[in-house]
Amino acid sequence: MVRDIAEQLKARFSEMGVEVPLEEIEKKLDVLINEFRVPIEEAKRSVVSQYVRAPKSADLVKVKDIQSEGRWVSLKAKVVQLWPSESESIAQAGLIGDETGTIKFTKWAKSDLPLVEENRCYMFKNVVTDEWQGRYNVKLSRSTEIIPLEEDIEVGSLVEEVMGAIVDIQSGSGLIKRCELCNRALVKGSCGEHGKVEGIYDLRIKGVIDDGKIVQDILLNREIVEMLIGITLDEAKEMAAEALDQSVVLDAFKEKLIGRYFSIKGPRVGRYVLVEDIKSAPKISDQEVKKLITETEAL
Repeated sequence: MVRDIAEQLKARFSEMGVEVPLEEIEKKLDVLINEFRVPIEEAKRSVVSQYVRAPKSADLVKVKDIQSEGRWVSLKAKVVQLWPSESESIAQAGLIGDETGTIKFTKWAKSDLPLVEENRCYMFKNVVTDEWQGRYNVKLSRSTEIIPLEEDIEVGSLVEEVMGAIVDIQSGSGLIKRCELCNRALVKGSCGEHGKVEGIYDLRIKGVIDDGKIVQDILLNREIVEMLIGITLDEAKEMAAEALDQSVVLDAFKEKLIGRYFSIKGPRVGRYVLVEDIKSAPKISDQEVKKLITETEAL
């Protein structure tokens, strides 16, 4: 396993113009993973940070241009939203954006960088891109420089609207637990980055909506789920406790949603549309479906 990871990192280094002997990478990974029991993702990040240093001045890009991980970039962006940090290792986290869209950022406490404020604009020099479950984000480290800007940046987003039937509620939905350190959803009680953790409860729906032409993955957060389903987080926890099974919450979600028609709206992030607004929609009649098919075939 360590050998396979080492080969992946060597290929990644080569793409960045950094040549490192495979045996050297493998040795460092082996010590971290097998001797110090560091989670695999954290071990990979540690090795990457040893060889890939920030340039003196990374290229200035737009949010929409961030399409790969491990890249050093600079951004002129506005702080759209700050999230409460539940980990001592994270100084600040939230969303920043420019006219092309928004992206999550994380500023590590050990970076010793100045605090940023909501609705203020900054030049973020030398941040590194990262990816998690198809969603790109940026990390602010000691190599980062934060420069306040007097100008105002109008933040845009690639908002999409879809009307169709919810045809699937995917695994990882319902009553879930998140890592209290990085907010990632736990898998069998473990975080991909921090290993076994206690976790905090949350509600989430990872669904699929079909408009008759394409299927689209959608993601609903706790606030939207509670409004749509009518079950609060506390009520969901009570349901699971009474049944001694968290899957009863997922079953309730499926019963209320699958096969029903909705109109959704929200920004696209990776393969998902993050639902910010959802309303019940009337089912399209067979006659309307035939009409749509006829019009499509005539194009």
